[in-house]
Amino acid sequence: MIHLFNGFQNPFGGSERETLELYRLLSADCRVRLWATSSRASEDLMREFPIRRVSPATRNVPDGGTYVFLGAHWRNKVWPYLIPRPRRLVYVFNTFHPKLLALTTHRSRLLGWPGAELVLISDFQRRMLRVEGVVHPSPIDIERFSPGPARPNRPFTVGRLSRDTADKHHADDVGLYEALLANGDAVRIQGGMPLKDRLAPHPGLELLPQGRFAAEQFLPTLDVFCYRTGAHVETFGRVVFEAMACGLPVVCHSYGGYADHIRHGENGFLFETTQQAARILAELKADPGLRATVGHRARQTVERLFSPQAQQERLDFYRS
Repeated sequence: MIHLFNGFQNPFGGSERETLELYRLLSADCRVRLWATSSRASEDLMREFPIRRVSPATRNVPDGGTYVFLGAHWRNKVWPYLIPRPRRLVYVFNTFHPKLLALTTHRSRLLGWPGAELVLISDFQRRMLRVEGVVHPSPIDIERFSPGPARPNRPFTVGRLSRDTADKHHADDVGLYEALLANGDAVRIQGGMPLKDRLAPHPGLELLPQGRFAAEQFLPTLDVFCYRTGAHVETFGRVVFEAMACGLPVVCHSYGGYADHIRHGENGFLFETTQQAARILAELKADPGLRATVGHRARQTVERLFSPQAQQERLDFYRS
């Protein structure tokens, strides 16, 4: 039995989506259960998926086997002392907090659990933390994503997708969007509510709340996916790969886990400054052929990264 633990607080959160996709993949030939470690777990997720709340009082607890924690933590909680000991303990670490990493990988003598096996989600993260662990890109079902139909009569459309949190947006992006709008381009942002008071209403601007459309519905409406975050640093950035799976040219800030997979000018673009981003976007607007070529190579990149063989090799880690 494999038990997957997550807080399941945000239906649109990266760790929640990673957990549910891993559940889908492993369930094909393993017994797998989902466990909510947070009392604030999303009721929508609880209704949609067979997620259980850990409750020693009602004997609703995992029964041993392999415990996999994804974006959730077992340290400083009471219930781990009241449930059967796991055969294996796996911790999928998707942030940059070394103190939390130390707490989670340090085994309590009283608990008596095995030492945690560490899974990181990008080489970028491993370099930043300077720790050893297996690297597994966050699993994505790329077959859900495909390019949208050609719409020649619409304006050139630049957009992005994220959660509705301020740290997902960079302060300088407001000026970039204003320049695009002034040039007659369209800007479409899902997860754009933090920008509502910073961008003046404009016919070419569309700010949508997180979750308004599924990623596979929203992304194909764009011509280019442009992504940069603020205080939040993407350890992996699964939305970038979802955009690439849609055959979109991605224009991304160079600091993030996704950057290891983007070859500038070939399967995407990386920038350091707003001026560089503006130049790349202008070049892509002027050259539809370049957009198509780079987008095609982007799709090929994710097909290799998430090929059935590559996915199976990663799943074998949990099955062993």
